[in-house]
Amino acid sequence: MSDSTITLYRLQACPYCERVVRTLDEYDLDYTSRFVEPMHGDRDVVKRVSGKRTVPAIVDERTGVTMSESANIVEYLEKTYGEGS
Repeated sequence: MSDSTITLYRLQACPYCERVVRTLDEYDLDYTSRFVEPMHGDRDVVKRVSGKRTVPAIVDERTGVTMSESANIVEYLEKTYGEGS
């Protein structure tokens, strides 16, 4: 078990999830991947965490932020951990 503070809820081969993964890797951030059910209606774990069943979703324990939507997550990561942070 890693001591990463970011958990990424994702699907295998999801282009939106991969976009977030690339950003996490770009900023050399430790994170834990949690792969979720492919069927939208079965993603109860994501719904409990983010209030939605969509992926990607992240939980950043360091800042207390939980969010979904890849564009929002990438923007958040850039502002929080990127060059301008």
